[in-house]
Amino acid sequence: MADDQTTRFSRAVSAAGALFFDDADRVMLLEPTYKNHWDIPGGYVEAGETPSEACRREIEEELGLEVDLGRLLVVDWAPSEAEGAKVLFVFDGGVLGADQLAEVSLAAAEIASFEFVDLSAAADRMIPRLTRRVVSAVRARRTGTTLYLEHGVEL
Repeated sequence: MADDQTTRFSRAVSAAGALFFDDADRVMLLEPTYKNHWDIPGGYVEAGETPSEACRREIEEELGLEVDLGRLLVVDWAPSEAEGAKVLFVFDGGVLGADQLAEVSLAAAEIASFEFVDLSAAADRMIPRLTRRVVSAVRARRTGTTLYLEHGVEL
């Protein structure tokens, strides 16, 4: 009987998030109730979902908004000690206007608050690998590119 060669393949967990901006080009951050740092809207991809489907689902769950996502900004290979191999996707959520912001309904069990912050202030609220990912995603949005990262570092 031959060995199953698939045992050596990576089994990465996937997650997807979106960057939303306000009219002043500040990025939206969420204050999760279950983490000690701020995050961007999004979450894990469930079985049978694509990253964009998961991202839209998570945004609806966390913010109560149904959105059309823009293009993919970043793919980041960022394994963690706790969770192993991870592939993270960041999409362009675009600018949220006053009418959309009035419709935000936070999932109170998950999200304590949200705030739009300048990129420099965002770095003080996020963990370093997320900060690198968000900075790269903002750069990709401004330059019209899509970036591949490993641990938040562009290759």
